[in-house]
Amino acid sequence: MKNYSKVSVPAGEARVELHDRLQLTGAEVSVNTLPAGAGVPFVHSHKKNEEIYAILAGKGKAVIDGEEIELSAGDWIRVAPEGERQFSAAADSSVTYACIQVKAGSLEGYTANDAVCK
Repeated sequence: MKNYSKVSVPAGEARVELHDRLQLTGAEVSVNTLPAGAGVPFVHSHKKNEEIYAILAGKGKAVIDGEEIELSAGDWIRVAPEGERQFSAAADSSVTYACIQVKAGSLEGYTANDAVCK
């Protein structure tokens, strides 16, 4: 068995979930594209998982706990599990973003603390 998984995400797909495709065991990752003027049709929060959003292209906004936050390519945002969130594209631009979902408080080590150098 290989120690890695690789997939390609087709351009223009509305939503691609990578959990099964990459055999993820500690996170859920999705790539999402909203066309200009469109939005996610619901507000949601989570029980245990925080979400990290990376704006890959375009611009839009997030409404988190009633606060409107402008977003554009290059922005990153973290939302606590209980944060009520909804995302939409700008009226004149689509937005493509990655969403990384992980259990809040589960990180035990990172980068240099978790690396095994040889």
